[in-house]
Amino acid sequence: MLSNAILISLAIMSAAAALNMLRLLKGPDLPDRILALDTLYINALAIIILLGLYLASDLFFEAALIIAVMGFVGTVAVAKHLLRGDIIE
Repeated sequence: MLSNAILISLAIMSAAAALNMLRLLKGPDLPDRILALDTLYINALAIIILLGLYLASDLFFEAALIIAVMGFVGTVAVAKHLLRGDIIE
């Protein structure tokens, strides 16, 4: 029963990631594209965690943690670049 719920969740998160990819490619403004990229890595985190649950592997959780940290740093760097025009002061 739990494996069916995980598979349904994987399908829903994959659809959400595909829609985020569409917004990333089609976005009218740069902030829309940045927000789509931020949401895309969060969806990727959810997919990786769901795969870790489905396959019962701890390695996926470590990969999700690394992706979360790198996504946060990337979002902060892009936001800083948009505000000031320079990442490192």
